Amino acid sequence: MVDSRNNMAEMAMARANVYGLLANVFREAPSGLLLLKLGEPEFSGSLKALGLSLDEMFEETPHTQLVEDLAIEFTRLFIGPSNHISPHESMHCDARFGEKKALWGDQTVAVKKFMQAAGMGIDDDFGGMPDHISAEFEFMQQLLQRECDAWVNEDDVLACNIISIEKKFYDEHLSQWVSNFCDTVIELSKHVFYAQFCEVTKGYMNFEKETLEELIDEAQKTVRLSA
Repeated sequence: MVDSRNNMAEMAMARANVYGLLANVFREAPSGLLLLKLGEPEFSGSLKALGLSLDEMFEETPHTQLVEDLAIEFTRLFIGPSNHISPHESMHCDARFGEKKALWGDQTVAVKKFMQAAGMGIDDDFGGMPDHISAEFEFMQQLLQRECDAWVNEDDVLACNIISIEKKFYDEHLSQWVSNFCDTVIELSKHVFYAQFCEVTKGYMNFEKETLEELIDEAQKTVRLSA
């Protein structure tokens, strides 16, 4: 029982760390500090475990230039002012009743209500919409951190319920648009940084699809054994 709880807690924290990283990547242009962390051996080893290597990028481009290049690319891809790729769910899913896609659309409202019902929201410092890709990833990170705490505190029922919320959010929101968003970024990106991170993000969404059902089964088994 202890081993099962420990394994589930470790898995939850590992998944939380991935969502946290992805939230940072898509929230804003990467800071010099973030790029330094990504280049550290320990961090770069974790990235390689996800199938991502940025070694060549760091070797070929001076740090200051890289920060500037990525700020320009982030703006071009996600902000504009010319054509850009909106990082919001509402701009990638069909609106109801044939309405035109728009910011603060149906999906935005649905995501906000989902977060509120779960008793969580996005970071006050973010200042963006709840259906921004980084806000949705941050929400999953928060859920997973709570799940980890529940396993550590031996609150198996709470942990199991949180996993069900994770799967519901994945099914109703993340699975509906993130992969298509990443495909568009990969097609239009001029920098390896965002192309590779979008490949990783797509792969991670597939991992979550395959893993969440298994985790629910494992969590329910742990609840039954502890009853």
